[in-house]
Amino acid sequence: MQHDINHKGKARIFKSPFLEAMTKTTPLISILVYGPAIAGLLFVALNVVGLSVGTTITWFLAAFIFWTFAEYFLHRYLFHWYTEAEWTQRFHFIMHGNHHEYPNDEERLLMPPVPGLILASVLFGLFYLIFLLFGRPELTWAFFPGFFLGYLMYSFVHYAIHQIKPPKYLKRVWIHHSQHHYQHQNKAFGVSSYFWDIIFGTMPPKNKKH
Repeated sequence: MQHDINHKGKARIFKSPFLEAMTKTTPLISILVYGPAIAGLLFVALNVVGLSVGTTITWFLAAFIFWTFAEYFLHRYLFHWYTEAEWTQRFHFIMHGNHHEYPNDEERLLMPPVPGLILASVLFGLFYLIFLLFGRPELTWAFFPGFFLGYLMYSFVHYAIHQIKPPKYLKRVWIHHSQHHYQHQNKAFGVSSYFWDIIFGTMPPKNKKH
């Protein structure tokens, strides 16, 4: 689906002012809400569940790295999923389409806290069930905060790409995401990294002027 791009506009997702407010957030709010949540999960892992420091660090880092794959997979197969059915197009617009139409809307570059915490709870439960199948459900308390931090770092990179000029050492990342928005919406699904685009063959063609 190709979108009309509005560089200065802001999307309107819900008619209800209350619901509309729930779709907006700022970097500071993300830090104040998600930061303590991550710290709390690690506290439980170490002091309540009783995981060792080594085990906690190992699974935390593994999850942080795993996030890069999840970022690619979700962006490619969920956020860009739609059919001819009207409800799927509505879902696409709420989840991601509004961002493609208004890529510089700074209030919608991060996951708002209410839907963010609901989604985090669902994902925690999913990971818990997966670890339960392998007889180690307690590892979820170390794995999920790493996954959560991976998301948080990705979200700040995404915010920065749309709001500031790229640092020299990250210019390729900025260009990669810009190509996804403005040239190849069916490629360049990685945001914080283009590693998985290389692996799965979704790198955009090289732009000669860069």
